[in-house]
Amino acid sequence: MANTLLKIPLTVNAERKIIHVDMDAFYASIEERDHPEFRHQALIVARNPRETGGHGVVTTANYVARKLGVHSAMSAQEAQKLAPKAIFKTPDFTKYRAVSATIHQIFHEYTDHIEPIAFDEAYLDVTNNKQEIDSAVTLAHQLQAEIWEKVHLTCSTGISYNKFLAKLASDFAKPVGVTVVLPGDAEAFLSPLPIEKFRGVGKKTVPKMHDLGILTGADLLKWSEADLMQNFGKLGYSLYRHVRGSDDRPVEWQRTRKSIGREETYDAPLDNEADVETQLQLLATDLVSHLNKQQRHGKTIVLKVRDADFNTITKRQTQAEYFENDATVLYEAAREIFDVTADLSKGVRLLGITMTNLDPLTFENLSLPLYSLNSDRAF
Repeated sequence: MANTLLKIPLTVNAERKIIHVDMDAFYASIEERDHPEFRHQALIVARNPRETGGHGVVTTANYVARKLGVHSAMSAQEAQKLAPKAIFKTPDFTKYRAVSATIHQIFHEYTDHIEPIAFDEAYLDVTNNKQEIDSAVTLAHQLQAEIWEKVHLTCSTGISYNKFLAKLASDFAKPVGVTVVLPGDAEAFLSPLPIEKFRGVGKKTVPKMHDLGILTGADLLKWSEADLMQNFGKLGYSLYRHVRGSDDRPVEWQRTRKSIGREETYDAPLDNEADVETQLQLLATDLVSHLNKQQRHGKTIVLKVRDADFNTITKRQTQAEYFENDATVLYEAAREIFDVTADLSKGVRLLGITMTNLDPLTFENLSLPLYSLNSDRAF
């Protein structure tokens, strides 16, 4: 490690006002809203392991269950052990998608510069907004109030001059939080954070970070760009900038995506057909939502499978016409690929479905006969 901090000038655009909106325990909160009897009890959105022979994976859980150690992607059976009195609710993605659409309509009242991340979160660039509200904090409070008024759900917001800080801020004071990170406060905000909180630092990177003595943002700040890149490559380049409050990524509200995909990692590997089917259905439903939000459809579907030994298989299927943006259609295509290529006996640690070869929805399937019956009049 370098003994002194390498001084490299960084560009920081502190003029932007970006809000990261993150709904609080979104799926569980919808179920609590619709079933008041669930409130103040541990609620887990997953198939009931008592009825499935212990199978199933947690989609999300309310804050009561989270305090008991339950979290998303955990096996439902393990969640039941942690919260034996919990209520299990099978996820209803049709309902969740409709609520998400309403929330995004609210976003558009304030700005069209919206980058959706999932059903329950999005970045909003409100530097110049439709309501001409100068204070991003005032606007965030107004957003929270309107979301509560129209769908009776709470959200947390992070406000800063870039996406990296805004996302970290939204998670800082959940639930119903409003956290602001000003340019002059970035170092003080980031220094005490565990290194696991930094974007890109995953389960495989954490042990290496800890071995090198990088436990917090303050530890990361001591490292030079050259040493970080030597140890972590492109991630090191990003981390050097992020810990100094630099992130020039725009809110990509008009981006042209080359691919759109969803994937999930499971702490307890899937080991039976029923769980694989359920997870593929959930992924296909989520993927359709993202395709429709981006107004895209594609001709190539890609299935990614990683087994318990961390062997990864990626297979694709391309067809002449666009796949219909329908969860059943995409699930069946992904399931067909899975049946041909995957080995369930080794357990499934990760599943992912991606659509590539994308075009706008306005590009329609068009089948033309090779020869017209009136070929002499074709031209």
